[in-house]
Amino acid sequence: MVGRTYRGELERGESRSGTFAPFLSGISAEDVAFSKDGQWVAYVSYPESILWRSKLDGREKIELSSPSVLAAGPCWSRDGKQIAFYDYSVGKRRKIYLVSADNGSPRQLLPEDPEPQQDPDWSFDGDKILLSGVPDDTNVTIRVLDLNTHQVSTLPGSRGLYGARWSPDGRYIVAMPSDALSLVLFDFQTQKWSLLATVRAAFLNWSRDGRYVYFLRWLDEPAVLRIRINDRKVERVSDLTNLPTTGNIGPWLGLGPDDSLLVLRDIGTQDIYSLDWEEP
Repeated sequence: MVGRTYRGELERGESRSGTFAPFLSGISAEDVAFSKDGQWVAYVSYPESILWRSKLDGREKIELSSPSVLAAGPCWSRDGKQIAFYDYSVGKRRKIYLVSADNGSPRQLLPEDPEPQQDPDWSFDGDKILLSGVPDDTNVTIRVLDLNTHQVSTLPGSRGLYGARWSPDGRYIVAMPSDALSLVLFDFQTQKWSLLATVRAAFLNWSRDGRYVYFLRWLDEPAVLRIRINDRKVERVSDLTNLPTTGNIGPWLGLGPDDSLLVLRDIGTQDIYSLDWEEP
């Protein structure tokens, strides 16, 4: 029989050199998110899917979720006081939770909402949260929760789209269709969607200045790509062919506070065992 040990090493890539090295002491974690002041980091342990928060040097580490919830996609509030994340437990409808960054007492954001919720993303002004649906449902929409009025609205023309991410200045939302074979952009000024690129994509990340969207191409010739918003030019940032990556839901990509690439290198092992037993 074959036994597998799941283990990863968080690594940061340098765009110029194309090399990767351990980051945050090489912890086995993904879905890494940084507070707006750059003092704190939230991450999901791999493979346990537990949400943690700590200083960048690992001090003041606390557990923010329990093993009964499979945490994913943490996102900090603008004031750094709360973290939104979602539960992807098998057999349960996906729900978004809010938890204080100072203690581990999560509460469901919209407990009565019948729609599946995932990929929360806080608005630039801190007053709204984007809610995306599951990627295998062509009827999902992108919704916006107003935290002041507690009203939920649907983004026009967003049926069948998921993985939405707000631009740093709040003007745009980037998303993917359910087949993940293209990128689309919503402009709040024109209230219209437009095609950014026809390309297989996953794990969308805006650059700090809002000029680029970074994304992962991982099925064929795995690589990190980015698209420039003003002229929609797609550029290869880093080749991942010789870097085996992993994650709880799939290979993951993130960006550091300086737009450096973050991936979870697969350092798991497989062992072959023999068994001897006596029949009764």
